[in-house]
Amino acid sequence: MNHATRRVVTGHDDSGKAIIESDGPAPNVKVREGAGFVSTLLWVTDETPANVDLRIDRADRTIAVAPPPSGTILRIVDFPPVTSEVDRMDGSALRQAMGVDHAGSAGAPSRHAYMHRTKSVDYGIVLSGEIDMLLDDSEVHLKAGDIVIQQATNHAWVNRSSDFCRIAFILIDANDPLAKKG
Repeated sequence: MNHATRRVVTGHDDSGKAIIESDGPAPNVKVREGAGFVSTLLWVTDETPANVDLRIDRADRTIAVAPPPSGTILRIVDFPPVTSEVDRMDGSALRQAMGVDHAGSAGAPSRHAYMHRTKSVDYGIVLSGEIDMLLDDSEVHLKAGDIVIQQATNHAWVNRSSDFCRIAFILIDANDPLAKKG
């Protein structure tokens, strides 16, 4: 599968005229070791409202899965088919590499090595392929064109098909619904 994603970034010149700042393959592409996910980071904001006149590549950085406080992330993830070895692996190293925690209900063990949770509202748009989203005790099958609005829930993306699944994710920082109140 060709993982290259064209990214066009607009901005303004010194006179205020709208311009193309960059146009080409998104340069920040990483493979998640152990899982084989290909993650293309397209843009990050560190504040709301977003500062849109920085004239820098805001994706030229290393960042965990979750967005920064008061920020957002736009990324494309290509999920390869899951192998039987991955189904049996311990997910703690993978979650550590992703910079996320497992937060199952009442400390329950993960039902899959990919289970994780971020403190964010995630808009997931399935661009191609199909995939299963596992929750603590349920799951849903998704296909190209389906959209998920995920609200800081514990989940795993498991591709049980024979082809890659490509999903665009927009993550927005959110309050943690499981944080201790008081």
